[in-house]
Amino acid sequence: MGHLFRWLMRIAAGLILLSVLAALLVYYLASQSLPEYNKELSLPGLSSPVEIVRDNANVPHIFGSFGASDEDVYFGLGYAHAQDRLWQMAVMRRTAKGRLSEIFGTRTVETDTYLRRLDIYRLAQQSAAVQSPEAMTALKAYAAGVNARLQEINEDALGRGAPEMFLFNMPVAPWQPADSIAIMKLMALQLSGHMKEEILRARTSLALDDAARIKDILPDAPGKGLTALPEYAALVPGVRQFATAKPAEADSLLFPVAPRGLAGASNAWAAAPSRSAAGGTLLANDPHLGLSAPGVWYLARLELGTGGVIGGTIPGIPAIITGRSDVLGWGVTSSYLDDQDLFIERLNPENPQEYLSVEGYKEFISRPSIIKIKDQAPVTLTLRWTDNGPVLPGSMFKLAGITPPGHVVSLSWTVLSPKDTSMSAAIGLMRSTTVQDAITAGEGFVAPSQNLTLADKDTIALKTVGAFPLRDAAHQSKGRMPSQGWHPENRWQGRAPYAENPEFTSPAGGILGNTNNKILDRPFPNHVSFDWGDTQRIHRWEKLMQNREVHTRDSFIEAQLDTVSYTARTLLPLIGADLWFTGEAAPAGTRERQRQIALTLLSEWNGEMNEHLPEPLIYAAWLRALQARLITDELGPVAKTFRHVEPLFIERVYRDVDGAAVWCDVRQSAPEESCTDMARLALDDALIWIEERYGTALESLRWGDAHQATQDHPVLGEVPLLRYFVNIRQSTSGSGNTLQRGKSSGKDPDPFQNTHSAGYRGVYDFADPDSSVFIVSTGQSGHPLSRYYDDMAQLWRRGEYIPMSLDEDLARAAAVGITRITPRQ
Repeated sequence: MGHLFRWLMRIAAGLILLSVLAALLVYYLASQSLPEYNKELSLPGLSSPVEIVRDNANVPHIFGSFGASDEDVYFGLGYAHAQDRLWQMAVMRRTAKGRLSEIFGTRTVETDTYLRRLDIYRLAQQSAAVQSPEAMTALKAYAAGVNARLQEINEDALGRGAPEMFLFNMPVAPWQPADSIAIMKLMALQLSGHMKEEILRARTSLALDDAARIKDILPDAPGKGLTALPEYAALVPGVRQFATAKPAEADSLLFPVAPRGLAGASNAWAAAPSRSAAGGTLLANDPHLGLSAPGVWYLARLELGTGGVIGGTIPGIPAIITGRSDVLGWGVTSSYLDDQDLFIERLNPENPQEYLSVEGYKEFISRPSIIKIKDQAPVTLTLRWTDNGPVLPGSMFKLAGITPPGHVVSLSWTVLSPKDTSMSAAIGLMRSTTVQDAITAGEGFVAPSQNLTLADKDTIALKTVGAFPLRDAAHQSKGRMPSQGWHPENRWQGRAPYAENPEFTSPAGGILGNTNNKILDRPFPNHVSFDWGDTQRIHRWEKLMQNREVHTRDSFIEAQLDTVSYTARTLLPLIGADLWFTGEAAPAGTRERQRQIALTLLSEWNGEMNEHLPEPLIYAAWLRALQARLITDELGPVAKTFRHVEPLFIERVYRDVDGAAVWCDVRQSAPEESCTDMARLALDDALIWIEERYGTALESLRWGDAHQATQDHPVLGEVPLLRYFVNIRQSTSGSGNTLQRGKSSGKDPDPFQNTHSAGYRGVYDFADPDSSVFIVSTGQSGHPLSRYYDDMAQLWRRGEYIPMSLDEDLARAAAVGITRITPRQ
């Protein structure tokens, strides 16, 4: 027995030793790709020396030689991006090309299929030919910088450039200018949501007995009313009414299209000198995108011939997307321009290779495309295009449920232009010195459409940029639902003149801003959109702006971090009107007692979505349960698509706007339920859910426990053990309807996880430009072993910032490294 025990101990010790050695080997191999920031080297592709000075937050300040061209500065940015985010860049490029499955296997086939059908990368290659000379200079120099880093990795055996490369055999081809254009187009996929709104509106119309009630559950933003739309079943004859929902599309890895409600969002506002305490303009911007580790944003400073610029870049793109120079600041918010339309295309019953066009039946433009899949046989697709755009399969986005037999669906979208000059516009914007220069540069933007908030030393402005599709006033669905593609009145008529894009300059009140709210109300077809990204945050923003006669950098920061929910303050008095302080005292442990405790807490709450409070969790769970009870019997399986609470719907129901209180009655039950009944039942549902997840002590709940920011690695985030090293999880305040926006996933089993938030925050003060501040949500590095992988995460969570200075001496004084690159002879 003792002999056996000794052998077992030896085996166990051996296994432990092997595990330790394996861990050390993994660490050694992974650490080889950690970049060295303090060095001198010679690389090809440069015309003169360049310096990359990394300040104490690891933000690169890139300087070319005095009197040299800007090419070397763009080279330095490409090199710095590849040092810190090579894996991220390589994955985004493969996504745009539809070539992920070669590395990740079957989990990304749906992603590749969608990108191949859109033909994003080929369109990017075609768009490279129409860029401005300045943009092509930047693109080529940037690509040379990336490629120089790739060459350095190969020559010096620097761990393949990223630790993920050891887990996935992913060859990295030389970078090309078209790669950067493709990544910009890829961002448009993440920021556009109108296609899904069209599909949902059609499915909801088919599910409702009374299609007029669609205005309740999918309400228009407040403002001038819209002429009534036809029912979808009447608009597209042959589609099956009350069609059952198809199974949800697969959870495809790295799928670039955000779920409904999680497309682009942002805040930006500016103050003129008359509304600034220090007498200079102010500008704040916090773009909202899906959270990930590493984050989307990368901070950088470029010293160009026109002066220094500093702000947020996106790895793969040679431009400051949001930021400032000494004389101009610019911020971006999603405009919610309706730049997507779906078309029902009729197939020729005699020849399915033809579809009905305005001129009669004509052949699809088609070609084969082969998707190679790791460890599987390749899949051959037939890509088809109509005059309106690429054909999408019925298996995507539940399109089959709204497509009549003998038809297919095609997509028109501004991002599908082969003459996309958005990159040239971004480079031109970065080189602008006045608001008017920036507005002029914005004409080149095609997609994604954005609202540019601008401030120079004296002037503030907001200009919507991006291609506005021209539609016919007789369009059958006004672009709100799929329409018949063979009717000429439904087709796009070109692009509206840039001068017609909304523009607001030097407002009399001295303040302007955008929270993705409705910015104007022009009648169709000259409208911007029927679907807007915000109807709630704008009210809180207006109050904070008008509460002060003058503003400061700190008051703009305070507004950016505000967590008071206008929605909670509006809806709770409505849904709880007949429940507050009612009923007799109930014994401890009963459902009535829990309900009374919850109502007491909410009655004394000011609507602040603070991570340390219990009330936000009770409120959020109540609203979610209430909407589910109101819509499930009416919409059936379609109700599951409504993951997020629609405040305007709840308000319409509880104010009984146009008879909307009818949603409170459960059609399948004999009794007639009142809205008070539904509110009480929903509160009980919410409390049961809370007790099962967090316990019965309501006073001890923390909103932050449910509202964790999920900054997860897109590929390794679900791998056991590894996820603890690569994911960044944090308790956060805010909600989808607060200025400090933290949009929840809405998806079980953790519906309140914060998955969509401000990955970048910046506040610029032109009375003292170097007092400006910015922050990103994770860190500069994409390497999990780097100290800069998550060093900004806690600062971001606490609402802190780092200096955003163009002072070269300040950057050098606390530099964590200086890289000097000279041309290789």
